[in-house]
Amino acid sequence: MKNKRLARWALIAVALLALAGAGYALVKSGLLEEINSVEDLRALIGRAGPMAGVAYFLLQMMTVIVAPIPSNVTMMAGALALGFWPAMILGVLAVICGSVIVFLAARALGRNAVRRFLDRGVMERYLPVIEEKQDMFLFLTMLFPFFPDDALCILAGLTTISLRRFVLIMAAARPWGLVFAALLGSGSIQMPVWGWVLLAVPMIAVFILAMRYSRQIEEKLFSLFRRISGKHGKGAGRR
Repeated sequence: MKNKRLARWALIAVALLALAGAGYALVKSGLLEEINSVEDLRALIGRAGPMAGVAYFLLQMMTVIVAPIPSNVTMMAGALALGFWPAMILGVLAVICGSVIVFLAARALGRNAVRRFLDRGVMERYLPVIEEKQDMFLFLTMLFPFFPDDALCILAGLTTISLRRFVLIMAAARPWGLVFAALLGSGSIQMPVWGWVLLAVPMIAVFILAMRYSRQIEEKLFSLFRRISGKHGKGAGRR
């Protein structure tokens, strides 16, 4: 028991060091000022030469921990620079590693510390539901783009969910959007121009509606997921 406790705190210490190191590297590198597009990210990864895979992995991990850059955007840039399979494998692993780091950091720091740097509204809105529903709610929200994935990973660290279960949920739910982004970036998804036009029209419409009504969409999904996970929980209780 003592050895397990020491191992757990060692993992937490490593997570905190990685968090601090990633933040320091991000600020010192001037990354935030340099990146404006997928092409900028691709060029940044390409400049790493033989270490491009390592640079991409660290960049993708930082999108979860500290960088205000969507992980799907860095995934597309990685696929342009490295190809689909390297970008997909490294990118998914990096996002899961970043998710585990913020999860462990939140668990080590505690609720009061997390409250200082996480939006209070997000914490008050989502933490009670994650504490109550845990697996089902986390899994469903990770599949949709209208929820703050990284913030949910932090909040999960404040609950009783085990690290093993958290990793399994991340591995099952987070990769799908990233894989699609890698396919787009690598050019593996190819269609004639008219096919892209037919696909683009509804996608643009959905994007515009999502940008305009994102709050309402999130509200509807939030209510739906609460009902679904509530029924799931009652069914599990009856068994």
